[in-house]
Amino acid sequence: MGGRHDRPSRPTGDSPVHRLPAHVKVIALLVFVMAVVATPRESIWAFGGHALVLAVAIVISRVSPLLLAKRLVVEVPFVVFAVLMPFVAVGRTVEVGPLSLSVAGLWGAWALLAKGTLGALASLLLASSTRPPDLVAGMARLRLPRRLVEILAFMVRYLEVVTGDLRRMRVARESRGFAGRSLAAWPVVAESAGALFIRSFERGERVHLAMLSRGYSGDLHLGDGAPASSRVWLGALALPLVAVLLAAATLVMGWRA
Repeated sequence: MGGRHDRPSRPTGDSPVHRLPAHVKVIALLVFVMAVVATPRESIWAFGGHALVLAVAIVISRVSPLLLAKRLVVEVPFVVFAVLMPFVAVGRTVEVGPLSLSVAGLWGAWALLAKGTLGALASLLLASSTRPPDLVAGMARLRLPRRLVEILAFMVRYLEVVTGDLRRMRVARESRGFAGRSLAAWPVVAESAGALFIRSFERGERVHLAMLSRGYSGDLHLGDGAPASSRVWLGALALPLVAVLLAAATLVMGWRA
Protein backbone atom coordinates (compact mmCIF):
# COMPACT_ATOMS: atom_id res chain seq x y z
CA MET A 1 0.00 0.00 0.00
CA GLY A 2 2.81 2.37 0.76
CA GLY A 3 5.91 3.51 -0.93
CA ARG A 4 8.47 6.19 -0.79
CA HIS A 5 5.95 8.70 -2.17
CA ASP A 6 3.30 8.24 0.50
CA ARG A 7 5.41 9.11 3.50
CA PRO A 8 4.41 12.46 4.97
CA SER A 9 7.06 15.14 5.10
CA ARG A 10 8.67 15.58 8.48
CA PRO A 11 9.57 18.91 10.03
CA THR A 12 13.30 19.14 10.56
CA GLY A 13 14.79 20.78 13.60
CA ASP A 14 15.81 20.15 17.17
CA SER A 15 14.55 22.69 19.66
CA PRO A 16 12.56 22.69 22.91
CA VAL A 17 9.41 23.30 20.86
CA HIS A 18 10.14 20.37 18.53
CA ARG A 19 10.69 18.08 21.51
CA LEU A 20 7.40 18.91 23.22
CA PRO A 21 4.69 16.21 22.99
CA ALA A 22 2.22 16.95 20.24
CA HIS A 23 -0.85 17.00 22.48
CA VAL A 24 0.81 19.55 24.77
CA LYS A 25 1.53 21.80 21.80
CA VAL A 26 -2.07 21.50 20.60
CA ILE A 27 -3.39 22.63 24.00
CA ALA A 28 -0.88 25.48 24.11
CA LEU A 29 -2.04 26.58 20.65
CA LEU A 30 -5.71 26.50 21.70
CA VAL A 31 -4.99 28.54 24.85
CA PHE A 32 -3.08 31.15 22.86
CA VAL A 33 -5.71 31.41 20.12
CA MET A 34 -8.54 31.74 22.64
CA ALA A 35 -6.64 34.51 24.41
CA VAL A 36 -6.15 36.34 21.11
CA VAL A 37 -9.81 35.95 20.13
CA ALA A 38 -11.00 37.15 23.55
CA THR A 39 -8.91 40.33 23.35
CA PRO A 40 -11.05 43.38 22.48
CA ARG A 41 -10.17 44.82 19.09
CA GLU A 42 -9.65 48.29 20.61
CA SER A 43 -6.77 47.04 22.79
CA ILE A 44 -4.07 47.49 20.18
CA TRP A 45 -1.29 47.32 22.77
CA ALA A 46 -2.48 43.86 23.83
CA PHE A 47 -2.13 42.55 20.29
CA GLY A 48 1.43 43.88 20.33
CA GLY A 49 1.98 41.78 23.46
CA HIS A 50 0.48 38.72 21.77
CA ALA A 51 2.78 39.26 18.78
CA LEU A 52 5.77 39.48 21.14
CA VAL A 53 4.74 36.23 22.84
CA LEU A 54 4.49 34.51 19.46
CA ALA A 55 7.83 35.97 18.35
CA VAL A 56 9.51 34.53 21.45
CA ALA A 57 8.00 31.10 20.67
CA ILE A 58 9.28 31.32 17.09
CA VAL A 59 12.78 32.20 18.31
CA ILE A 60 12.76 29.29 20.75
CA SER A 61 11.56 26.89 18.03
CA ARG A 62 14.31 28.00 15.62
CA VAL A 63 11.81 27.77 12.78
CA SER A 64 12.74 30.12 9.95
CA PRO A 65 10.52 33.24 9.99
CA LEU A 66 10.89 33.31 6.20
CA LEU A 67 9.37 29.83 6.00
CA LEU A 68 6.42 30.93 8.14
CA ALA A 69 5.99 34.07 6.03
CA LYS A 70 5.83 32.01 2.84
CA ARG A 71 3.24 29.67 4.31
CA LEU A 72 1.20 32.63 5.52
CA VAL A 73 -0.06 32.96 1.94
CA VAL A 74 -3.04 30.86 3.08
CA GLU A 75 -4.31 34.03 4.76
CA VAL A 76 -4.61 35.97 1.49
CA PRO A 77 -8.42 35.47 1.09
CA PHE A 78 -8.99 36.89 4.57
CA VAL A 79 -6.72 39.84 3.81
CA VAL A 80 -8.74 40.61 0.68
CA PHE A 81 -11.97 40.47 2.69
CA ALA A 82 -10.49 42.72 5.38
CA VAL A 83 -9.46 45.29 2.76
CA LEU A 84 -13.04 45.40 1.46
CA MET A 85 -14.69 45.77 4.88
CA PRO A 86 -14.17 49.55 5.28
CA PHE A 87 -15.84 50.09 1.90
CA VAL A 88 -18.91 47.87 2.39
CA ALA A 89 -19.68 48.28 6.11
CA VAL A 90 -22.34 50.76 7.16
CA GLY A 91 -22.41 53.34 9.93
CA ARG A 92 -20.30 56.36 10.77
CA THR A 93 -17.64 57.15 8.19
CA VAL A 94 -14.29 58.90 8.21
CA GLU A 95 -12.65 60.68 5.31
CA VAL A 96 -9.21 59.36 4.32
CA GLY A 97 -8.12 61.42 1.36
CA PRO A 98 -10.68 60.97 -1.41
CA LEU A 99 -12.09 57.84 0.27
CA SER A 100 -15.01 57.62 2.68
CA LEU A 101 -14.40 54.64 4.96
CA SER A 102 -16.64 53.06 7.55
CA VAL A 103 -15.32 53.34 11.09
CA ALA A 104 -16.89 50.01 12.04
CA GLY A 105 -15.40 48.49 8.89
CA LEU A 106 -11.93 49.77 9.77
CA TRP A 107 -12.15 48.27 13.26
CA GLY A 108 -13.48 45.02 11.81
CA ALA A 109 -10.66 44.86 9.26
CA TRP A 110 -8.09 45.51 11.98
CA ALA A 111 -9.55 42.78 14.21
CA LEU A 112 -9.68 40.28 11.35
CA LEU A 113 -6.10 40.95 10.28
CA ALA A 114 -4.65 41.01 13.80
CA LYS A 115 -6.44 37.98 15.19
CA GLY A 116 -6.29 36.02 11.93
CA THR A 117 -2.58 36.62 11.41
CA LEU A 118 -1.65 35.71 14.97
CA GLY A 119 -3.78 32.56 14.87
CA ALA A 120 -2.45 31.52 11.47
CA LEU A 121 1.17 32.06 12.50
CA ALA A 122 0.68 30.06 15.70
CA SER A 123 -0.92 27.21 13.72
CA LEU A 124 1.90 27.28 11.16
CA LEU A 125 4.44 27.14 13.98
CA LEU A 126 2.73 24.01 15.31
CA ALA A 127 2.72 22.42 11.85
CA SER A 128 6.37 23.36 11.26
CA SER A 129 7.58 21.86 14.54
CA THR A 130 5.50 18.67 14.73
CA ARG A 131 5.66 15.50 12.65
CA PRO A 132 2.23 14.56 11.22
CA PRO A 133 2.22 11.06 12.83
CA ASP A 134 3.01 12.65 16.20
CA LEU A 135 0.17 15.12 15.68
CA VAL A 136 -2.24 12.25 14.98
CA ALA A 137 -1.06 10.45 18.13
CA GLY A 138 -1.50 13.68 20.07
CA MET A 139 -5.08 14.01 18.85
CA ALA A 140 -5.73 10.48 20.07
CA ARG A 141 -4.15 11.38 23.40
CA LEU A 142 -6.59 14.29 23.73
CA ARG A 143 -9.48 11.84 23.30
CA LEU A 144 -10.78 13.29 20.07
CA PRO A 145 -13.43 11.12 18.38
CA ARG A 146 -11.67 7.98 17.24
CA ARG A 147 -13.13 8.00 13.76
CA LEU A 148 -12.03 11.60 13.26
CA VAL A 149 -8.49 10.70 14.30
CA GLU A 150 -8.45 7.74 11.92
CA ILE A 151 -9.61 9.92 9.04
CA LEU A 152 -6.84 12.38 9.88
CA ALA A 153 -4.31 9.52 9.95
CA PHE A 154 -5.36 8.36 6.47
CA MET A 155 -5.23 11.94 5.18
CA VAL A 156 -1.71 12.41 6.52
CA ARG A 157 -0.52 9.13 5.04
CA TYR A 158 -1.99 9.53 1.57
CA LEU A 159 -1.82 13.29 1.08
CA GLU A 160 1.50 13.05 -0.72
CA VAL A 161 0.17 10.22 -2.88
CA VAL A 162 -2.70 12.42 -4.05
CA THR A 163 -0.47 15.45 -4.56
CA GLY A 164 1.92 13.23 -6.51
CA ASP A 165 -0.93 12.18 -8.79
CA LEU A 166 -1.87 15.83 -9.23
CA ARG A 167 1.71 16.74 -10.09
CA ARG A 168 1.98 13.96 -12.70
CA MET A 169 -1.33 15.00 -14.26
CA ARG A 170 -0.08 18.58 -14.52
CA VAL A 171 3.14 17.45 -16.20
CA ALA A 172 1.14 15.29 -18.62
CA ARG A 173 -1.10 18.25 -19.54
CA GLU A 174 1.82 20.61 -20.06
CA SER A 175 3.70 18.05 -22.16
CA ARG A 176 0.72 18.10 -24.53
CA GLY A 177 0.87 21.87 -24.87
CA PHE A 178 -1.69 22.84 -22.23
CA ALA A 179 -1.12 26.37 -20.94
CA GLY A 180 -4.16 27.12 -18.77
CA ARG A 181 -3.98 30.90 -19.02
CA SER A 182 -7.60 31.57 -19.97
CA LEU A 183 -11.16 30.63 -19.00
CA ALA A 184 -11.23 28.21 -21.93
CA ALA A 185 -8.82 25.99 -19.99
CA TRP A 186 -11.19 25.54 -17.06
CA PRO A 187 -13.02 22.51 -18.55
CA VAL A 188 -9.70 20.69 -18.85
CA VAL A 189 -8.81 21.53 -15.25
CA ALA A 190 -12.27 20.38 -14.12
CA GLU A 191 -11.84 17.07 -15.96
CA SER A 192 -8.47 16.59 -14.27
CA ALA A 193 -10.00 17.28 -10.87
CA GLY A 194 -12.78 14.76 -11.57
CA ALA A 195 -10.29 12.13 -12.69
CA LEU A 196 -8.21 12.75 -9.57
CA PHE A 197 -11.29 12.33 -7.36
CA ILE A 198 -12.26 9.04 -9.04
CA ARG A 199 -8.68 7.73 -8.83
CA SER A 200 -8.48 8.64 -5.13
CA PHE A 201 -11.88 7.08 -4.42
CA GLU A 202 -10.87 3.85 -6.13
CA ARG A 203 -7.57 3.81 -4.25
CA GLY A 204 -9.49 4.20 -0.99
CA GLU A 205 -11.64 1.18 -1.86
CA ARG A 206 -8.57 -0.93 -2.66
CA VAL A 207 -6.88 0.12 0.59
CA HIS A 208 -10.03 -0.70 2.56
CA LEU A 209 -10.31 -4.16 0.99
CA ALA A 210 -6.62 -4.80 1.69
CA MET A 211 -7.12 -3.81 5.33
CA LEU A 212 -10.15 -6.10 5.67
CA SER A 213 -8.16 -8.98 4.23
CA ARG A 214 -5.55 -8.40 6.92
CA GLY A 215 -8.06 -8.49 9.78
CA TYR A 216 -9.09 -4.85 10.11
CA SER A 217 -11.99 -4.63 12.57
CA GLY A 218 -12.62 -0.89 12.71
CA ASP A 219 -9.74 0.24 14.93
CA LEU A 220 -6.34 1.31 13.63
CA HIS A 221 -4.67 1.05 17.07
CA LEU A 222 -3.04 4.43 16.62
CA GLY A 223 -1.86 4.74 20.18
CA ASP A 224 -2.25 7.92 22.16
CA GLY A 225 1.26 9.26 22.56
CA ALA A 226 3.38 9.48 25.68
CA PRO A 227 2.14 11.28 28.81
CA ALA A 228 3.70 14.62 29.68
CA SER A 229 5.04 15.64 33.09
CA SER A 230 3.82 18.70 34.96
CA ARG A 231 7.15 20.38 34.21
CA VAL A 232 6.59 19.91 30.48
CA TRP A 233 3.05 21.28 30.74
CA LEU A 234 4.27 24.31 32.70
CA GLY A 235 7.01 25.06 30.19
CA ALA A 236 4.68 24.70 27.20
CA LEU A 237 1.90 26.83 28.68
CA ALA A 238 4.13 29.61 30.05
CA LEU A 239 3.91 31.80 26.95
CA PRO A 240 0.21 31.12 26.20
CA LEU A 241 -0.63 32.02 29.80
CA VAL A 242 1.09 35.38 29.30
CA ALA A 243 -1.32 35.94 26.39
CA VAL A 244 -4.21 34.94 28.68
CA LEU A 245 -3.10 37.50 31.27
CA LEU A 246 -2.95 40.20 28.60
CA ALA A 247 -6.47 39.35 27.43
CA ALA A 248 -7.76 39.24 31.01
CA ALA A 249 -6.22 42.64 31.73
CA THR A 250 -8.03 44.21 28.79
CA LEU A 251 -11.36 42.60 29.76
CA VAL A 252 -11.22 43.24 33.50
CA MET A 253 -9.58 46.65 33.55
CA GLY A 254 -10.97 47.89 30.27
CA TRP A 255 -7.59 48.99 28.96
CA ARG A 256 -7.76 50.30 25.43
CA ALA A 257 -5.33 51.67 22.87
